[in-house]
Parts: sequence; C-alpha cells; structure tokens
Amino acid sequence: MSDSKIGVIVPGSPLGMTTPDRLEEIAAVAKKYNVETIKVTASQRLKLYGVEKEEALALMAELGGAMPKPVGVKSGPHTLQSCPGRRSCKYACQDSLALSEKLGKALADRVFPGKVKVGVSGCAFNCSEGYLRDVGIFGKKGGWTLVFGGNAGGRPRIGDVIAEGLSDDEVIERALKALEYYADNARKLERSARLVTRKGVEELKAFMQA
Repeated sequence: MSDSKIGVIVPGSPLGMTTPDRLEEIAAVAKKYNVETIKVTASQRLKLYGVEKEEALALMAELGGAMPKPVGVKSGPHTLQSCPGRRSCKYACQDSLALSEKLGKALADRVFPGKVKVGVSGCAFNCSEGYLRDVGIFGKKGGWTLVFGGNAGGRPRIGDVIAEGLSDDEVIERALKALEYYADNARKLERSARLVTRKGVEELKAFMQA
C-alpha cells in the first residue's frame, strides 16, 4: 500500500454482526473508491485497505460514519469481541451476543487509563480468549465466569478468575467494578495486566468484595 493510501474501519458492525444488504452496500462503496482489499480484523471489524487519503472522508460518509480522530481520549473498550453463543453454536451455555450488547452499552461512555479489551464466550472453550483479555467473560451452565487482568501482548498474562455463577446483570456489575478499580489505580496507559501484576490480585479481590 502506497503512502498516499490508508486503511479505514467500516462503521456499524459491532461484534462482527452485519447483514447481506449491508455487505452489498460496503462492497459497492469499496468498488466505487477502488479499495484494494477488505480484512476481517482480530477485533471482528471490517477494514478497507488501500483507500486514497483525499477520498477517505467521502468514503466514510457514504458508509454512514466519520473519520476517527487520530489523537485524544477515547471512551469505551478498545475492542469487544464475542463468539456466536447460543444463536448458532451447539456448545454454548449462555447468550454471549446478548450479553456483549448489554456490556457494550454499559461501557460506551467510560474512559480508561489505557486500552481495555473485552472477550465474551458462550462456553468454557473460550473462543473469544477471555483469559487473555483485560475483561474476559465465559459461560457455563450455572452462569457467567468473570476473568480480569489478562493480556496477549509481548508480555502475556493469564487473567484471574474474579467471580463465577453470575447472571447477566451480575457479571456486568462485577466487570464495571473491576474496571473502576483499574481506572482508580492504573498509571497512564498502563494495562490491567500490568496493574494486577504490580499491586497483586488480592487487592483487586478485596476491592471487589467491599
């Protein structure tokens, strides 16, 4: 891809969900602007590669969005990934997509010290890799399990199980409380995994029980 071209994220496909009509719309716009390729990202988004910089604003407007600001404080999770859950997976014990939609709304306006990546899985196979996310949630027959402080980066860390057997409302409440601890105690740009490593998981658990 040349220096005159960039990649842009397609708006309006949270959790990787879309429709045939929307895909046709995206394809038509991509052809109109001679997009080189479309990638399904690790965050379950569609990204158009090879967009001419001077055409990017017009392209995004046609797709119903705006160009993201390159700098500044951003609210909400950096990524929110979900498996199909009960809607199309025979192994799923819980409705991961429904929970992810609720959790996304609960987190939409919150600002954090660093990136917050969330993974929600409908069963213990953990297809959304909850143990390697800042907030990981996976379903069992008895309810949701909450994991916190995972990271899959250059210094990977397996997250800690904070609570089990939770309802939808309970797991969202506990996740928000764990993220409150993170927001109150993390250094600028520090991820949750580094915070838990630095301060110890017992302090987090004590905060959760207060």
